Amino acid sequence: MFITCASIPRASLFMAPELTFKSEDKNDAQFMACQVKRSWSTWERGKSEAGLCFSQRVVTVQKGPLYRVRGYNITIACNVSGYQGPLEQNFQWYIYLPSAPNQEIQIISTKDPSFFYAKYAQRVRSKEIYVERLQGDSVLLHITELQDQDAGEYECHTPNTDERHFGNYSAKMHLSVIPDTLSASMSPQTLDQMEGDPLELTCEVSKSTAQHTHLSVGWYQIARDGQVMEILSLSKDFVLSPGSSYRQRFLSGDVQLGKIGDTTYKLSISTVRPSDQGQLYCEAVEWIQDPDKTWKDISRKQTEQTLLTVTSLERDFHVSAAASESSLAEGMPLQLNCLVNSQNSKDRWFQVIWLFKGVEVARIDPNGVLVLKNEYEERARLGQLQLVKKSSEMHVFNIYQVGLKDKGTYSCEVSEKEKTPTGFLTIRSKPSPGTDVNVKPIESNLQVSVFSNAKQIWEGDTLIFRCEVSGAKYPLSVNWWHLKKSRDQAELVAGMDRDGKLSLGPSFQEHSAQENLRLERVGPTTFILAIYKISAISDGGPYKCEVTEWHTDRSWKQAQETSVVVNPLNLTAVLTARTATIKLTQDFELFCTVSVADKAPVSVTWQFLPTTEKGSYQQLVKLMPDGTIKWGTTTPHFQRKTKLSKSTSSFQLVIHSATEQDEGRYRCDAEVWRKSSPPAGLPAAAVMSNAVAIKVNPPESKLELDTQKKSLDISGSTAAEIECRVLSQTQRDSQLTVAWYFLQPPPADAAPLQIMRTNLSNIIDYGTEFSSPRQKSRFYSERVSNDLFRLHILSVNHGDHGRYYCVVEEWLWLAGSGWYKFGEKESEKTTLEFKLSENKLHVEKTNHTISSTENEDVTMNCIAQSSNQQASLLSVVWFYKSKHSGGKPLVKVHPKGMVEIVEENMAGRLQFLRPSSGDFSLVMRNVELGDSGVYYCQVQEWQYKNSNGAWVQQALELSGYTSMTALPPDANLQVHTRDSAVVLQEGWEEDIHLDCNFTSKLNSNSSTAFSVKWWRVTGAGREELVSINHSSVFQYGPAINSSVRTRLRFERPGKLQYRLMLLKPEVSDSGDYYCHVELWMLGPRRVWYKRSERHSGNNTVLILPSESTVSSRICSSPSLLHFILSLPLILFLILTAALLYLYVKFRQTNKSPIPSKEERSLWVEMETPEDAMAVYSSHNNECSNNQREEELSKLKEGEME
Repeated sequence: MFITCASIPRASLFMAPELTFKSEDKNDAQFMACQVKRSWSTWERGKSEAGLCFSQRVVTVQKGPLYRVRGYNITIACNVSGYQGPLEQNFQWYIYLPSAPNQEIQIISTKDPSFFYAKYAQRVRSKEIYVERLQGDSVLLHITELQDQDAGEYECHTPNTDERHFGNYSAKMHLSVIPDTLSASMSPQTLDQMEGDPLELTCEVSKSTAQHTHLSVGWYQIARDGQVMEILSLSKDFVLSPGSSYRQRFLSGDVQLGKIGDTTYKLSISTVRPSDQGQLYCEAVEWIQDPDKTWKDISRKQTEQTLLTVTSLERDFHVSAAASESSLAEGMPLQLNCLVNSQNSKDRWFQVIWLFKGVEVARIDPNGVLVLKNEYEERARLGQLQLVKKSSEMHVFNIYQVGLKDKGTYSCEVSEKEKTPTGFLTIRSKPSPGTDVNVKPIESNLQVSVFSNAKQIWEGDTLIFRCEVSGAKYPLSVNWWHLKKSRDQAELVAGMDRDGKLSLGPSFQEHSAQENLRLERVGPTTFILAIYKISAISDGGPYKCEVTEWHTDRSWKQAQETSVVVNPLNLTAVLTARTATIKLTQDFELFCTVSVADKAPVSVTWQFLPTTEKGSYQQLVKLMPDGTIKWGTTTPHFQRKTKLSKSTSSFQLVIHSATEQDEGRYRCDAEVWRKSSPPAGLPAAAVMSNAVAIKVNPPESKLELDTQKKSLDISGSTAAEIECRVLSQTQRDSQLTVAWYFLQPPPADAAPLQIMRTNLSNIIDYGTEFSSPRQKSRFYSERVSNDLFRLHILSVNHGDHGRYYCVVEEWLWLAGSGWYKFGEKESEKTTLEFKLSENKLHVEKTNHTISSTENEDVTMNCIAQSSNQQASLLSVVWFYKSKHSGGKPLVKVHPKGMVEIVEENMAGRLQFLRPSSGDFSLVMRNVELGDSGVYYCQVQEWQYKNSNGAWVQQALELSGYTSMTALPPDANLQVHTRDSAVVLQEGWEEDIHLDCNFTSKLNSNSSTAFSVKWWRVTGAGREELVSINHSSVFQYGPAINSSVRTRLRFERPGKLQYRLMLLKPEVSDSGDYYCHVELWMLGPRRVWYKRSERHSGNNTVLILPSESTVSSRICSSPSLLHFILSLPLILFLILTAALLYLYVKFRQTNKSPIPSKEERSLWVEMETPEDAMAVYSSHNNECSNNQREEELSKLKEGEME
């Protein structure tokens, strides 16, 4: 039983066989609750009538058996937990002697002082046996001197304070008392040795304890004052540990401890020192390991003592310190000397420490390395002090400029060191007597005077102050202050420290950024402050020059004031305009009125912010007081059309021929220039006017075109002219551009096609449909006059039938901005009609419909007859019209029989045939799906005219329409869609074959190909396993890892059969498998495209773990269960159909004998694959255990239902 207890309130307990309660509070109203893992019967015994869980009292005692030595003390621990009642529990101790193991003997109790038996009375009363309480539920039993009769079994018992008796109330442990076998001896002796002599002492230690014990041996020294100090000891774990005063000597190898033989331990000191003298002895301790894995010392022995006396050599030394001067002025040099008087000082090592007011400030170690403390290191780096070791006896401390902080008592402390392999050891130290140094402060005669260039100035002028200093001996710094009206607040203007570094006040940062403030030192004692562009509001009033004289850590200040009055200029600028809205090309004026006091010269800068931009204004032009004009660089077009004028206080800006570029916000900036302005060319004062917005509206367009509808009737191969007349323009000097457009006749529903466009430079740009050289040679535009444009169409054919119109744009040249479009107009449509001939030219008008499969050839006929075949010639043009475009010529046959392929991208697929004189057939090879549309021919009759020797067109006729539809080939792709299932036991050694069978009218050849993908569907979703595309490239699914790839195989047993193999199937292979088949075809342009796609039925694969049954897996798989449940119905329908067939056959044969099974069987034989074992079951969802066992046995025997 395992118990974990914690204190919780009673009301929070809950009834359960396994509980965990936690609480940290303890009081009388709380008790211990626990987590108990045990049988139900044990739980019932611990249950209360109220249904609460009570904790179980547990008493634990120190784990035994314990072995202790006779005559030494022992402590035994005991504690209790899981109790109820008071926090302080009582404990009773008993012993069971080996002579009477069943008889308890009372020893001592915390509750009853007279609890003991008579044999323990004296020992309890004398405190040889007593109980120490560690806390309320934990105690220690002490026996100060063990006797042989104390051996036995000890019991710790706690009286019951619980509501009911539950748990254990006592615990026992065994104590064995063993004899003392430890011995330690060393011969007593008296040794007199000189300082530096070696010393060796030996100690004999032995034991014969039957139990396994360890020994520890140590050497100790009793000094003259009675203090015991550890020299060196060997622990029970065989680790050497020196005493604190012998650590360095142990590390240097001067003190060592070794073991010689089994019982001898030797202490070795290479060079004894006076500090080693005293009583030396050896101590041995025996240790044993208790059952709780802790080590306990059970016996201890000390040897007799050896008296060691060490006579020291004469190595004493004397230390003294002295100052070069005991009283000196601030800034004077000071030298401190530290003198060491000793014998053989060159062969000895000394360390010198300098102290100021008892605190270390510097030291020089025996190797001469200097170490400075705190601020003295920085002063030494700055060259203010230096420490020098002139000899082994003389050390010097120099301070080159003393300050008031250097006043005080100086001393030095010298320590003699002994050099060891690991470093230096201190032998002795001596301080010197202190020497006092008095530093007298210095005084200053600093005087300051302040002057200004004027007492009263105008706003924008320059204010110059001069500050002169006298009586200064040390470095100076200066601060200029501006005093407010209350004179209680002073604002820093600028300052210069003693190193010449400048600093600015917060309010004067902008002055410095604009170069309006200058502070300089023109001599050793003269400082100049210059403030340019004085402000009347903030810069007037008193100013103060404050000078500080610096000397080391002291300073003296002196200040002087002066005042100045600043008169305001009252500079203002107001911008006005006659009108804010103007028309394009009109002029507009802006007026800037400037007012300023003192009649100071003024400059005006005109600023502009376009409407289309955001940000800062752009400078247009600046007019200086002397008449100089400075143009801006960002708006150069203003310079060519802007006029400036000036009167006494008004400035005028005139802008001619306004354009859209001139629309925006305007502003004028006024600046005052004075003779006392800064030399850098900066104005004394400046102000910005209000902004005025100017709006430029374009004029209304007066462009008008002829809107009369027109129609032209022409015969074939003649020229046509279409006019575009301009009735009115906005301005006489405006320029016109014209664009011609063509609208195809119905049934075409297409956007207008641009024929050509003539721009302002008379450059012609043809549209996409009219950009071929043949079309460019037939269409051209002509400007007959200023208001008449004409489109010429040469050799008109039936493809030119439709509506034509023009689009005219009116443009005006604006100075500074270029061409501006005023307006745009579109003319009415002019319809171009063909006039049919009255001659006896007959062309077949019958409409035909043709359906052709892709990649086949199509022949379209054009039959024409002429009444005068001998005197005339025929020419033919074949046209093609799609759903969204008009007639487009494909092939043209000239009168003399020359064939011209007009559509060049179809030259390889078009063929012209003329089997007879009146048959003009067109053959289209390798029909594509995009060839669907309407085809027709245009026949023209030509006769020879002897008068001018040319052939003249006599007639033109159109054939009927041939509507051709291109169909894709019939693939008829069929994939086997029947579902199947494979159920296997885990560990099946055979492979699983999953076949993908399909059929198609288009078997695999050079123009067709198939791609196949295998998929698996599980509860986690669908994943692609393997695939092979129409180019026979095989690849695994993106989520298939390497371990699964090694168990997948892909085969192609036949042209239309693909197989997926699962090698050594595992439980993770379970799922629904199916294949996806795509049929790809090679188009006429040798590009592959997907023709059809299908997917197969589900192949359910179920791999059962070794501990699962077939029925349980079938019931847990919905798809497999539905398949198995539907199988009996399918078999029943097949059987019924077979019986009906036999019955009818029997009636026809007049009760003929029933054929045997060998002749005609009613059963469908099902072959079992070698690599799979399918299980089909008609069980319902209520699968019993017996059924599962039967199916599992059938599965193992290889049967199939």
